[in-house]
Amino acid sequence: MVSDEFDVIVIGAGPAGENVAGRAVRGGLSVAVVEAERAGGECSYWACVPSKALLRPIDLAGEVGRVPGMSLGPIDTAAVLARRDEAVSHMDDAGQVRWITGLPAEFVRGQGRLDGPRRVRVALTDGGERLLTARHAVVLATGSRAVVPPAPGLAEARPWTSREVTAAESVPGRLIVIGGGVVACEMAQAMHGLGAAETTVLVRGTGLLERMEPFAGQLVAESFAASGITVRTGTEVVRVERPEPGGPVTVHLSQGAPIEADELLVATGRRPAVDGLGLESVGLPAGRAVQVDDSMRATGVEDGWLYAVGDVNGRDLLTHMGKYQARVCGDVIAARAGGDKDDLPALREVAGGYGAPQVVFTDPQACSVGRTEARARQEGFTVRAVEYDLGSVTGAYLLGDDYRGRAKAVVDEDRRILLGVTFVGPGAAELLHAATIAVTAEVPLERLWHAVPSFPTVSEVWLRLLETYGL
Repeated sequence: MVSDEFDVIVIGAGPAGENVAGRAVRGGLSVAVVEAERAGGECSYWACVPSKALLRPIDLAGEVGRVPGMSLGPIDTAAVLARRDEAVSHMDDAGQVRWITGLPAEFVRGQGRLDGPRRVRVALTDGGERLLTARHAVVLATGSRAVVPPAPGLAEARPWTSREVTAAESVPGRLIVIGGGVVACEMAQAMHGLGAAETTVLVRGTGLLERMEPFAGQLVAESFAASGITVRTGTEVVRVERPEPGGPVTVHLSQGAPIEADELLVATGRRPAVDGLGLESVGLPAGRAVQVDDSMRATGVEDGWLYAVGDVNGRDLLTHMGKYQARVCGDVIAARAGGDKDDLPALREVAGGYGAPQVVFTDPQACSVGRTEARARQEGFTVRAVEYDLGSVTGAYLLGDDYRGRAKAVVDEDRRILLGVTFVGPGAAELLHAATIAVTAEVPLERLWHAVPSFPTVSEVWLRLLETYGL
């Protein structure tokens, strides 16, 4: 066994882990990065990147179909899957490893786990063990894993999760999707557009995308219905049968007749990937998200040497927020290693409390930042909300016929700033960053009024929202 000492040890080489390493090295610290699977993590190979590669043709087909005089032939599914393979580098992480070693940081391929204070024991992929020790910090950046509910027969049916659907080598003719959140909506539309002619989405609740403003799920559901995707709400899976591995699967429901399909996708949520991390060796409960303060330092660990960034801390299960937390964390570790005091603003102030920006890349796209109206009221703000028909903006009309969408702004009446903004419509994702700036910078509405949108763009909806508010 070889024992090595570094200033910082990062367990997990996904986007969050990579960003911690980059910031810590920039701060003059030595870093080792431990990864059991692929450098680049879930996002690069089984989530953000491949899913958007699969969704882009669906988005483009919808856009072309709305413009008179334009037509688009059938989607070449094989070509789409091939481009998806290129987008994930054919599952080869050599480029990501080169980036890490070029920082420079040491890349250690193996399963890392905590083994007491500042110690990480690595079961090396090629055999043997290695013990690493940290002078200043160990950072957990292991992400999250898909959850498969305990319905009888479900796990035994070997359903797809986000990993299998984004890496699919072919598209089933009949697909059942369990769940109504982001992954469920995006992958139902992607698979349907690529050839899953019979696609059924099963939702326990009352609608799709229930964490967003109600009209978001409604507009997406209407789009699904128009394209032939069936959505069944208020129903639960009570039993699943799949007599032959890889054969047809039958889903028995709490209401109505059973449904049969060629494949089943479970998209009911994720949990922090903490199994086997050795949390109990440092006094933390096993099997739970690692609780952190705003500097990403784990609470309840003596001497404050342990940090957790990204999905593993349970704060915001979004890649861009994990990367943001990682930048904060790397800077904090470097500052503390250099003797800086904890009262520096950079060590205390993070954006997560405003409400993370998020985009659902369906057609129409649904995106939001900050609080929904319901959440703002629950938190005790004095709220006024205004909405506007996105399709009524001239810029939206020029993008094509039957452009449908909606915008909503949630205002803190006491401070006259935005608490949250939601856009739903084709291409609406490109509107979101302006809203993110307005919300996180707490721009007064009186100042926002002077940010003049260009005509004729869809962004003119900002002017219409402010006019609706009364400015």
